[in-house]
Amino acid sequence: MRDFLSQKVKEIKPSGIRKFFDIASEIKGAISLGVGEPDFDTPWHIREEGIYSLERGKTHYTSNSGLKELRIEITKYLKRKYELQYDPINEVLLTVGGSEAIDIAFRAMLEPGDEVIVTTPCYVSYEPCVTLAGGIVKTINLKNENEFRLTKEELLEAITPKTKILIMNFPNNPTGAIMEKKDLEEIAKVIIEKDIFVISDEIYSELTYFGNHTSIASLPNMKERTLVINGFSKAFAMTGWRLGYACGPEAIIKQMTKIHQFTIMCAPTQSQYAAIEALRNGDDDVNSMKESYDERRRYVLYRLKEMGLPCFEPKGAFYLFPDIRQFGMSSDDFALKLLNEKKVVVVPGNAFGESGNGFIRISYAYSIENLKIALNRIDEFLKELKK
Repeated sequence: MRDFLSQKVKEIKPSGIRKFFDIASEIKGAISLGVGEPDFDTPWHIREEGIYSLERGKTHYTSNSGLKELRIEITKYLKRKYELQYDPINEVLLTVGGSEAIDIAFRAMLEPGDEVIVTTPCYVSYEPCVTLAGGIVKTINLKNENEFRLTKEELLEAITPKTKILIMNFPNNPTGAIMEKKDLEEIAKVIIEKDIFVISDEIYSELTYFGNHTSIASLPNMKERTLVINGFSKAFAMTGWRLGYACGPEAIIKQMTKIHQFTIMCAPTQSQYAAIEALRNGDDDVNSMKESYDERRRYVLYRLKEMGLPCFEPKGAFYLFPDIRQFGMSSDDFALKLLNEKKVVVVPGNAFGESGNGFIRISYAYSIENLKIALNRIDEFLKELKK
């Protein structure tokens, strides 16, 4: 019988994160610093609105683009938070998490052979989504000494006549890096000069610890050449509700909506009603969670410094990306040895691209109590390695 599977799909490597967690799940008593998910439950008033929507029988499809009421709230939120202004009818699309928005954006925009610049280390979905949409990935390996920020020089070197899109994720998963306004202004000049487009994944935009997040779409002449992707998972602790959104030029949102229409129909209805409540009355919840993350961030940084494990200070998201190259081990080997000997789960840096080899990702989306236990074990592990 012939092989009915797509060769393109067969050649995509499984997620390095999932592979590692499959191993970790077999080890009894392991404590995890690996999951990129808030440890908070969705705030009760938001859950309550989802429950109330069920009680009212709001169990039917919404429009393909999502509830008009929610799209209006999204535009109000983006305006007051990030100085972004969108038409809620034609420039906003509700999706099943930010991940669907990333996928359908590439499918709506790419022709076979178009190049997409992906800055690594990066979220694991970008490269497979580009490949599945027929594009060609061109990577820029960001540098630890630059705090994993993208520079104008790096971007210019990567651009070719086939370059169509740059995808950026700041605040960044897995490094916690940010791009300040002055950094983005330099990148915007190149984008305009070279006539390329930006997909800006801003899912961690609420989680910045030194001033407010700046969206590249808010800079002069950038709104028309930027697609902003965001959602409710990280800021509002709504990962399981699976709700994201994309905002951008009407022509692109229209084609993304067409794909969404044929493959998904609409984002979950109850999630949309809950999200309205989150945007209207969730600021205090976000600030409270952010304060807790910042406390944990500072604690973990302090402990790593005590251990002699180099790590630049992340200014966003809820990850640290310490450098383990002094031990002469690959990220996979280090993480596996730590798991087997001390039962602590961290994610190998190369799961986010080869430029992450020599680093590990630590998530601090855990209680201080769990962080203390895990970091004490890491401290013991490092002392034994140094003997």
